[in-house]
Amino acid sequence: MRAWSAPDVPALGRRAPEVQVHDSATGGLVELVPPSGVARMYVCGITPYDATHMGHAATYVAFDLLNRAWRSAGHAVRYVQNVTDVDDPLLERANATGEDWVALAERETELFRTDMEALRVLPPKAYVGAVEAIPLVVDMIGDLQKSGAVYGVPNEDGSEDLYFSVHADPTFGSVSGWDREQMMTIFAERGGDPDRPGKRDPLDCLLWQAERPNDPAWDSALGRGRPGWHIECSAIARDHLGGGFEVQGGGSDLVFPHHEMSAAESQVAEPDVRFARAYVHAGMVALDGEKMSKSKGNLELVSRLRENGTDPMAIRLALLAHHYRSDWEWTEAGLQTAVATLEKLREAVASGAGAATEPVVEGVLTCLATDLDAPGALIALDSWATATLAGDTSEPGAGAVVRTLADAALGLRL
Repeated sequence: MRAWSAPDVPALGRRAPEVQVHDSATGGLVELVPPSGVARMYVCGITPYDATHMGHAATYVAFDLLNRAWRSAGHAVRYVQNVTDVDDPLLERANATGEDWVALAERETELFRTDMEALRVLPPKAYVGAVEAIPLVVDMIGDLQKSGAVYGVPNEDGSEDLYFSVHADPTFGSVSGWDREQMMTIFAERGGDPDRPGKRDPLDCLLWQAERPNDPAWDSALGRGRPGWHIECSAIARDHLGGGFEVQGGGSDLVFPHHEMSAAESQVAEPDVRFARAYVHAGMVALDGEKMSKSKGNLELVSRLRENGTDPMAIRLALLAHHYRSDWEWTEAGLQTAVATLEKLREAVASGAGAATEPVVEGVLTCLATDLDAPGALIALDSWATATLAGDTSEPGAGAVVRTLADAALGLRL
């Protein structure tokens, strides 16, 4: 699958500190210096049945900061992202609207690409759809079958759906740190089917769904059907990154079951290899007091704001004003503050000469290396702009230095 076009990223001319991020599995900061010299990151992508909202945008901008922070520290980055272009929510939306599900997925994926380009998010090296990954999924399920972690649950027509036994992974639960009661409470809300008869454990997750009437299905060694959700990411990550990659990322609503299940499946298929070194999660964005979500329909869309003339850099600034791990609410007031900040920064860098740049460069790079502290980095930028606009022009060419810094480290085109 085609990703989106990459923005030009200017060279900083100096090396930033090594990056530390918060690992959900351990609850603490970990320094991620890639042993191979290439930082590997997998971030779960969209299910393309609706447009990109601010919750999506906040997540992908957050991991764009990590991508840039690694690059600033001198590392190459291999970034992989999936597109769940066949799944129940997509098919349900297509059925409800009478639209072909393939056309719906293609249209919304293309809209996502244009939103990411506008926000200057660096594209993944591999952008992989679930449909094109079916051979990888089938191969991985075959490996899980060899380990005894797969069993069938019969359907009325005599076919079988294949399930993963969570008891096959002795470390199951280590990603989220949740107890069984917490898992059971949330499993059904996030795509699970704990009440299905025939399952060995209510938490066991679907690997391969046998063909249903009027649903898409593909021939395979497992019979005609389509993949489950979690195995899609396990298989894509294993194929494109290998085991023990640096970061598995996504929104905090993916901690369980999605990231827990993906890790368990991978670690059973390759018992001696930890799925990821760190699990990094972005907070949730609310609108009108509730988490922004497609299912609830309480969305502020990137594309809608762009169509109404909002500068995408103001949208990005509004996102960067909140620490990536925090839960927060999107407001018009917050957007207008970002618009004013963008105007101030652009006025300051256009001055040419300005306040000394060493403090702002050091401040921005240190903040971003410390768990992607974008709000702290913006404070450093704002302090420089305030001093410059107040008449401090002690450093010739300061504006160009800060413009390059904002672009390379924060993805802001000033």
